[in-house]
Amino acid sequence: MNNDRRNKCVLVTGAAGFIGSHLVERLLDDGYTVWGMDNFDPFYARSIKESNLEKARSHPRFGFAEGDLRDSGFLDGLFDEAGPEAVIHLAARAGVRPSLLQPQEYYDVNVMGTVRLLEAMKGSGTGLMIFGSSSSVYGARSDQRPFKEDEAADRPVSPYAATKRAGELLCHAYYHLYGISCYCLRFFTVYGPRQRPDLAIHKFTSLLATGQAITVYGDGATPRDYTYVDDTVDGVARTLRRIEDEAGAAFDIVNLGAGRSVSVNELVDLLAGAIGVEPKIEHLPPQPGDVPRTWADIDRARDLLGFDPKFPIEKGLELFVAWYNEQHAET
Repeated sequence: MNNDRRNKCVLVTGAAGFIGSHLVERLLDDGYTVWGMDNFDPFYARSIKESNLEKARSHPRFGFAEGDLRDSGFLDGLFDEAGPEAVIHLAARAGVRPSLLQPQEYYDVNVMGTVRLLEAMKGSGTGLMIFGSSSSVYGARSDQRPFKEDEAADRPVSPYAATKRAGELLCHAYYHLYGISCYCLRFFTVYGPRQRPDLAIHKFTSLLATGQAITVYGDGATPRDYTYVDDTVDGVARTLRRIEDEAGAAFDIVNLGAGRSVSVNELVDLLAGAIGVEPKIEHLPPQPGDVPRTWADIDRARDLLGFDPKFPIEKGLELFVAWYNEQHAET
């Protein structure tokens, strides 16, 4: 641990969420002072998010503020109190399918919330930003090449994807205009302990463990780049160190994925094997807004960050199932 980091404060938005809570713990372990903020949006139960923060709340270098990204007064007060040198922006309305039903809400939170956060950074002189983006910005790619960061990414197929691309562009504008360094990290289907209960791996595990049928949209051949949360968090922590070491203002976009695609059918088989059951599957038509595949080219992450994923899908699913069983043994 580098003790010099104790004097460096990092603000993590969305700190009570799945990725955010893991990241907070990693940054505390790395020696940073960390402030978290979250508005405990009722997208899923507040009790789950409170549980995510239990370990961090007991740490002497952790502070927390409950509030909304869209509240400029709250943000200005938080920046005055915390004085962060860097911001890791993970707070967002998440999910492709729900964004089709609430596009205005997604725009308000993900785009206007990001604008207000960048304005608070500008006003406070905070010059380092890591923006949590998404592989969904690549759109409905049908070819079988891995996704590279220099692709246009200008044809999103859901409001959620459009808001994430808009966030990246806003970060670039504030980098260009005001010298705010920003790395936009495109996350690829992150999973692991504390994963949101509505996401596929958590939902499939729950259904398999209770003998229920899994609903699969389409034929199950859709490949996804599933990335274990510890690998994603390691990539974010490496990005923070990279951006701290830059001699001047910098902007970049970097994929954080496993670098491997696995079909939904293969995923279900691996999960069923880890649980020790025979899966029952019901197929439904593909859903609007879903992309046909994701697959991260992680060469840039390797070159810039020294990023090297340690958890293949087989190992990651074993760890997730073990966590799931532990959680349900306690209830």
